[in-house]
Amino acid sequence: MNEGQEAGLRARLVATGVELVTREGAQALTLREIARRAGVSHGAPRRHFPTHLSLLSAIAAEGFAMLGARIAAAAEEAEPSPRVRVAALGRAYLGFAFAERGMYELMFRHDLLESGRQGGLRTTSLPLFEQFTALVDQARMPTDVPAAVVAGALWANLHGIAQLWGWGSLQLATGADDVEPLLRAALDAHLGREER
Repeated sequence: MNEGQEAGLRARLVATGVELVTREGAQALTLREIARRAGVSHGAPRRHFPTHLSLLSAIAAEGFAMLGARIAAAAEEAEPSPRVRVAALGRAYLGFAFAERGMYELMFRHDLLESGRQGGLRTTSLPLFEQFTALVDQARMPTDVPAAVVAGALWANLHGIAQLWGWGSLQLATGADDVEPLLRAALDAHLGREER
């Protein structure tokens, strides 16, 4: 197999994994199933991905690229107000979590984030967080708390909303039928209350 075919096989394995996680969830991502759906022997993925974690990391990196594109589009379409842009990013994040449930779960697996495989997902995820932090810093009320801490707390809040909403817990506990009031409450809690 020449270099181009090898690169093509690697890309096909990742694309097959992305399609599989999108349709069937993270639990479906076995090496054997990815190889079967890509039309290669079950040993073929090992030529490009020495471990299962390295293949999962490559698939999750595609998820971060998808999330990044969604966030960039939301930021571009939003009004220039930093708070409105933070709200748009929050909606984009929650929308991604709801629309791409399997990928979202895969992306935030601790073992993948810590594995250091494929250059590490940190190199993919941290730039998104840095952009978010800069925007949060512009949108928040003055405080001595570092911007990264405020952004981290808001991100944790958004992540919790995504998880609990996906499980049905927030609807049950709050009676809410939409995440928008939860998003507004999170923004008020972390950025300061906006005059309405």
